[in-house]
Amino acid sequence: MTFKNFCFFSNSLKASVILLLLIISFQATAESKILIPAAPKLSAKSFFLEDFDSGRVLAEKNADVKLPPASLTKIMSIYIAFRELANGHLTLDEQVTVSKKAWRTPGSRMFIEVNKQVTVENLLKGIIIQSGNDACVALAEHIAGDETTFAQLMNQHAQRLNMVNTHFSNSMGLPDPDHYTTARDLATLTRALIKEFPDYYAWFAEKQFSYNNITQKNRNALLWRDETVDGVKTGHTEAAGYCLVASAERNNMRLISVVMGTESENARANANQSLLNYGFRFFETHKLYQALAPLSETKVWKGEPQKVKLGLEEDLYVTIPRRHYNDLKANITIDSKIIAPVSKAQKLGEVHVSLAGEAVANRPLIALEAVKEGSLFQKLYDEAMLMIQ
Repeated sequence: MTFKNFCFFSNSLKASVILLLLIISFQATAESKILIPAAPKLSAKSFFLEDFDSGRVLAEKNADVKLPPASLTKIMSIYIAFRELANGHLTLDEQVTVSKKAWRTPGSRMFIEVNKQVTVENLLKGIIIQSGNDACVALAEHIAGDETTFAQLMNQHAQRLNMVNTHFSNSMGLPDPDHYTTARDLATLTRALIKEFPDYYAWFAEKQFSYNNITQKNRNALLWRDETVDGVKTGHTEAAGYCLVASAERNNMRLISVVMGTESENARANANQSLLNYGFRFFETHKLYQALAPLSETKVWKGEPQKVKLGLEEDLYVTIPRRHYNDLKANITIDSKIIAPVSKAQKLGEVHVSLAGEAVANRPLIALEAVKEGSLFQKLYDEAMLMIQ
């Protein structure tokens, strides 16, 4: 073989190898790319879909646009009442005297009667199931003295929950220029309500409630359509349109969907059903790590003991595209040269979870126990070792 022919052969071989590498690279890239269809297009002013455990947003449109919430307002009123029950400031059998203002409140009604007494439990069910404006005002007055003060309490809790685009001026959602919220904020509120009060939340799945010889059905049509749906609340005014916050749980995965500003009761139900079906069909949620369980340990210089266990402050959930659980990668980074004293819950590193090269979750790695300073000898010895290092 001449030098010229050898060079030609060599160059051809190089070209073939490069082409083969490009093909392999392309195939690897194509295989690693995760394909998820876009969320359904809905005829709503705003919508939002998130996973309850991980908080991952799966779909949204105009999620931070301030809109009138109508009776979705009552989720906050109910949340406050649940907190009062949990704190011992209220009891379910406590009697509430109905004021003339509560009795006269327009809109959807529980049909309570002026100057009559109603238990807190019945009022709550009248709000949750029957969406009674009269019941909501009666309970607000009982908790805070009057509805104006109760609205201040609502706004304080909204601020505490980081509902940054929300302001309430009444307890039940009657139209007011200074009364608004967003789909994202409503999801935040609903997530807090379900997480903090799972036992009371069961009332949201009840399909009807009778009071004063009047039986009314829950306005959430999805309770009849989908057995996995167990809440949450409907709302409607001319300004707000037809709204619905829904939640469903399938195979230990819970989703929260919020739809605001649709044209009919059927439209709001259909829109929420589409969002929920989309989320459950294309995503799955996994609990990766238990809160406060040891994940690693590391040396503590000048400390007693000389090692500290590390873990997470809260359970770590991730929501990922379906059938990609085995593709998750997790790694831990720990701060170098940790020196005593170390306080319990002190951040000493991070847990990183990724999928196909993209970050899925990053959480602080904390000390699960305190580490005090060691003896004088231990501190001098470790100081010498640090100098050598």
